[in-house]
Amino acid sequence: MTQPATAAQNEAPTPAAKSAGEQESSRRAGLRWDVRTLSLLAVLAVLVAVGGITAPNEFLATSNLQLILTQASVIGVVTVGMTFVITSGGIDLSVGAIVALASVWATTVATQEFGFAGIAFTAVIVGVGCGLVNGLLIAYGRMVPFIATLAMLASARGLALQITDGSTQIVSVASVLDLGARDAYILGIPPLVLIFAAVTVVGWLVLNRTTFGRRTVAVGGNAEAARLAGIDVRRQRLYLYLLSGLCCGIAAFMLIVLAGSGQNTNGNLYELDAIAAAIIGGTLLSGGRGTIVGSVLGVLVFTTITNIFALNNLETAVQQIAKGAIIVAAVLVQRRSLHGDG
Repeated sequence: MTQPATAAQNEAPTPAAKSAGEQESSRRAGLRWDVRTLSLLAVLAVLVAVGGITAPNEFLATSNLQLILTQASVIGVVTVGMTFVITSGGIDLSVGAIVALASVWATTVATQEFGFAGIAFTAVIVGVGCGLVNGLLIAYGRMVPFIATLAMLASARGLALQITDGSTQIVSVASVLDLGARDAYILGIPPLVLIFAAVTVVGWLVLNRTTFGRRTVAVGGNAEAARLAGIDVRRQRLYLYLLSGLCCGIAAFMLIVLAGSGQNTNGNLYELDAIAAAIIGGTLLSGGRGTIVGSVLGVLVFTTITNIFALNNLETAVQQIAKGAIIVAAVLVQRRSLHGDG
């Protein structure tokens, strides 16, 4: 039996009213993003000022600024992949272990015989392979992302230790080592920073200007609604973990260039650093909203803090405490923002 239309239904907003409401919502969202971005830039400016005051000769030196950007580049590439995963409502705790496994696999004696291309290809393919396993377990095996990636973390770390037997694998390929030398800098910019910039630009374009990016946000916002809208949620999640693995492979190669070696301890706590950078950058831990620019600024904030603490001879424990406090503050700000939106 057909139900009579209610008063609320009779007074339903017209398409024009809906469009106006959507435009107003988008405008407010854009304003909030601008405020978050400006806030992170302000924090970064304050940190630069603090570094300049506490260690003026060391912090503001060109070589130190290049070092900050170079160190931010490796974890920054990982964070780009993590931003996509978190935006979709997932999590990847295995990124650090994947970086370690890719770096040691790519620096074995057998791999180095194939030169620059062999090392780069191996690092990337190992990262993608690990991402594929994560994606299959989560998307088609219906495992909780936390459990699946935690299992990958343990397995990848164990395999990396088995490959190296606890020793450091020194890179002997000159073309790889030359990429990290000062002579390879382009207009004073280290090549690793240029790789990071390229990954960031591509990541921003994919998330904000492609159907893939819109599907990622839709899956994170409401997976069931996305499925009803015709999005293959499982395939999308598989692609996202493949993307995260790809970023880990690229980061592993960058770390090999930076360190000139492969170690099973590489990438230690990268998962925490990447998650923290994404969160303080404005990406919602619950999914449905993500920002590449914010994540990159988050990486720069954390890297700058670490550098300032190191120059002032502060203990690592103090750095971790400060990092934890920043994460808690960022989550509290997110919760307040969400309640304000409601």
